[in-house]
Amino acid sequence: MKITEVRVIVTCPGRNYVVVKIMTDEPGLYGVGDATLNGRELAVASALQEHIAPLLIGRDPDRIEDTWQYLFRGSYWRGGPVQMTAIAGIDMALWDIKGKRAGLPLYSLLGGKTREGALAYTHAGGQEAPQVEDNVRKAMERGFQVVRAQVHVPGSTATYGVGGAQEAAAATWAAKQGQRSMPVVEGNWEPSRYLRTVPKLFAHLRDKLGGTVELLHDVHERLSPVEAARLARELEPFDLFFLEDPLRPEHKESFRLIRQHSTTPIAMGELFHTKYDCLPLFTEQLIDFIRCDLTHIGGITEAKKIAALAEPFQIKTAWHGPGDIAPMAHSANVHVDVSIPNFGVQEMVFFPEEVDEVLPGAPEFRDGRLWPNEAPGLGCDIDEEKAAKYPYQRAYLPVCRRADGAVHDW
Repeated sequence: MKITEVRVIVTCPGRNYVVVKIMTDEPGLYGVGDATLNGRELAVASALQEHIAPLLIGRDPDRIEDTWQYLFRGSYWRGGPVQMTAIAGIDMALWDIKGKRAGLPLYSLLGGKTREGALAYTHAGGQEAPQVEDNVRKAMERGFQVVRAQVHVPGSTATYGVGGAQEAAAATWAAKQGQRSMPVVEGNWEPSRYLRTVPKLFAHLRDKLGGTVELLHDVHERLSPVEAARLARELEPFDLFFLEDPLRPEHKESFRLIRQHSTTPIAMGELFHTKYDCLPLFTEQLIDFIRCDLTHIGGITEAKKIAALAEPFQIKTAWHGPGDIAPMAHSANVHVDVSIPNFGVQEMVFFPEEVDEVLPGAPEFRDGRLWPNEAPGLGCDIDEEKAAKYPYQRAYLPVCRRADGAVHDW
């Protein structure tokens, strides 16, 4: 069996996605993968079309590990979000082909199930704590046992995550905020205000909700080491499931400071790109959950290795699962989730109707969990005719600025 064509399809059914479709010389056999890098979609599409796709024609699609090493190490210039996202799209498509050829769902090829379904969490936000509470209750009514809670920071013009599940899922929300030709500016954000606000939110939620739901919070890499240690310590009484991404990915050694001052569980890894980013945090047991994005670390092949490295250090997975990665990436998340021993929790979104039409096959949510597609491979597809009806729309991620106008990490 040989690869005959690599199609790179950029489509915008509400938000931009980059899909890889690998064709083979076996009639009707192809695989699909996600290669979406939010705000830099065309950089990945160009890397695939101009540099990677020509290398794959004539190769055996069964040789997934060899192809992964060939693309990662063979390029000499290795790593980074563009290359790893491109490799992920190829990797997912090759695993999809392997599953279809075997007639088995992907989790079966990864060793079979270790659990029935993957515990999932959604997002709840609001302008004030009572509104966040209401949105957490709505999530619980839908069956969620774990909810991420975010609240507006007084004095800021906007705050990350306040839009909740709608913000996380759909670019239609971003479009309404003007996020198309230029980035949205989230201004007047100050850490001192944020650090005073977040503990009050969780004091309110625990007072009103008790221990009926697991709660977590996303810092989104905005704090200094001392600020992050302070927040983790002040959130201890509220028994968080985890505190997410408290520091920038460059500051791995600074997680020691958080550990010295708090027992709040820590999750990290959304901006990691390889297993090598994870190693220092694993070997020193500085985190409790690894939050890599399968689409940005090279796909299923690298995710399995990262999970295996985390296991002996009692670190669990919590793969990134927002709306800016395509349904096949969400499917890959869940197939890995149900096949590894050290799964923790899975972020998820409900896709808008237009995404389901163009990119069918997202995992099913029920009873607080995500359930893998039982079709062979990833269980996902792309309708190329419908995809063509939604052309690429230039869009950017927001930019955060401090009160004095200086750029800050978003």
